[in-house]
Amino acid sequence: MSSEELALKLQRRLDAEQHDPKPRSPVIPVQTEASEEPPVKPATMNGDATSELTEKLNRRLDIQDGTSKPKQMKVFNRYSEFKEFSRKQIKDMENMFKRFDSGKDGFIDLMELKLMMEKLGAPQTHLGLKNMIKEVDEDYDGKLSFREFLLIFRRAAAGELQEESGLMALARLSEIDVSTEGVLGARDFFEAKVQALSVRSKFEAEIREEQEERKRMELERKQRRAAFKELQSTFS
Repeated sequence: MSSEELALKLQRRLDAEQHDPKPRSPVIPVQTEASEEPPVKPATMNGDATSELTEKLNRRLDIQDGTSKPKQMKVFNRYSEFKEFSRKQIKDMENMFKRFDSGKDGFIDLMELKLMMEKLGAPQTHLGLKNMIKEVDEDYDGKLSFREFLLIFRRAAAGELQEESGLMALARLSEIDVSTEGVLGARDFFEAKVQALSVRSKFEAEIREEQEERKRMELERKQRRAAFKELQSTFS
């Protein structure tokens, strides 16, 4: 385009603006619903899992600080959820749980667990007791519900507990032998278990004592035989 043509167009535009002095408002394009772009979700890599973990950790801190209450545990069917145990075993575990729930609030707290472990003959330190609760404390309330109590026995049966852990000691010493209870005539299975362990220890001690006695008698017999041979060789 030449400079003369450009100048002519500019002159015509000026003349048109002089005849129509009203300013024209700029045309704003209207976006329709169809033209609206959907919001873009932020790209995350393992974002959901990280957020869930963060939420759980924050909630646990809030519960420990007292700024939030623990969630109520859902009602569960002990027999359908813990099918690996017989109904009698679960009943025995429930009786055990209720016996040491001295507060009758449906939970075993730190001091009640301390008394239980002392009764079972496996006392724990304060830190050990806290670690025992922490290992199965699903709602982070610092105490054991009956469902969490049953989890101890489930994990013990599945081999998920360390041999030297307090929970393993609890599960091992709490095994109920109905026949033993009947023979010993104990008032409850705790006393029966303690008495059974005592009888077993006494029985093993007697066996060791008998073995030591036989060894001593055999040694004396050898010594007498050696002395007799020595005396016999003297006179021969």
